[in-house]
Amino acid sequence: MRLDYVLYTVAIIFFILTGATLASTSMLEDFERKLGVVTTVVLGLLFIGLGYSQRPKTKVAAFEQLPSAPTAVTETAKPVEVEATPAAPELTQVKSIGEKRAEQLKAVGINHVEDLAKASAKDLAVKLKISPKITRRWIRSAKKITQKS
Repeated sequence: MRLDYVLYTVAIIFFILTGATLASTSMLEDFERKLGVVTTVVLGLLFIGLGYSQRPKTKVAAFEQLPSAPTAVTETAKPVEVEATPAAPELTQVKSIGEKRAEQLKAVGINHVEDLAKASAKDLAVKLKISPKITRRWIRSAKKITQKS
């Protein structure tokens, strides 16, 4: 369970105690009631702040800088013919590899399906701290994909 959820729950409990203190008409004196309300509110806010500080951090994707487009077109510009090249298969095309796992693979030097097809299952399993069975399946799938293209 995430720690921030636990801290938020504790804060909610303190706010419930605040309501109970306000609602009580028992033998508490006015000063004690005000002290109880202030204390529980402050503790509730403190735990909300602690929960917020313990939330998981989101990663911001770095964007590559695209080349700037030409600002003016000259009259002598001629259209350029570009041959269509087949796109290289993405790591996410390998069965059971999603975006996050593809990022992990890129972090250990596997940038393309061809790299994965040539990798050692044991070495890759050690680097990623996962089962070699999984890496063997990935490598088999990557080899099938590279044979097709």
